[in-house]
Amino acid sequence: MSTRISRRTWLASSIPALGGVLLSGCSRETFVPPRVRGGLVGMADVLTMSTNRLLLSGQQLAREYQPSDVADPFPTWNQTNPRDPEYQRHLRERFVNWRLPVTGLVERPRELSLDEIKSLPSRTQITAHVCEQGWSAIGEWTGAPLQRVLEAVGGVRPEARYVVIDTVDRWYEGYDMFEVVHPQTILAYGLNGRDLPTGNGAPLRLRVERQCGYKNLKFLKSIRVVDSIAGFGKGTGGINSDFGFHWFAGV
Repeated sequence: MSTRISRRTWLASSIPALGGVLLSGCSRETFVPPRVRGGLVGMADVLTMSTNRLLLSGQQLAREYQPSDVADPFPTWNQTNPRDPEYQRHLRERFVNWRLPVTGLVERPRELSLDEIKSLPSRTQITAHVCEQGWSAIGEWTGAPLQRVLEAVGGVRPEARYVVIDTVDRWYEGYDMFEVVHPQTILAYGLNGRDLPTGNGAPLRLRVERQCGYKNLKFLKSIRVVDSIAGFGKGTGGINSDFGFHWFAGV
């Protein structure tokens, strides 16, 4: 019989093996990627370490379901069509001129088109969206792993600790590198076998399947890789935690 150990216990015992510095607290935990390849962090190396930590800590993939479990149409909630003029223009143009800036502590900051993101290796997963407002639903999401998006801009720098994502409707959330490289963390452009609907966050929605619905942002506007989240909002790591919700929001 296997023995389940806590995430914090495993991380504390693994600092030498990871070759980096691990920081932990009650409401947030992250690790600093090791210095490899002349200062540039290889995301594949980070993913390998993260996957090993998932397995050893007993925190594996979020549960995935069968096609027969899918809610179709998938529910919409809160913001379903931002009034932002630029977003409305992109919506009318079917997002052909839309771009996602990926900046901060990456090797080659750039703006990615929707077609470029769709050309990256993709993943399809059938998972449950668990909303803190009291409802849940199962959807089939297709998109590019966030790891692959960061690889497309050359990978993250050694000092990178978090990814901060902003949205058209002025929400933002921060994610530690542990969740960033998780295989189920994707930028979804498809839902239930079709293009992502406007009401569910077109053209891109973050799916971070081990966290509550409020961490799964819609209407993505930008991605920034940073070494600290102290300078964003109230410094708690996200707009929801600024108002008292848990930062990690695990389910």
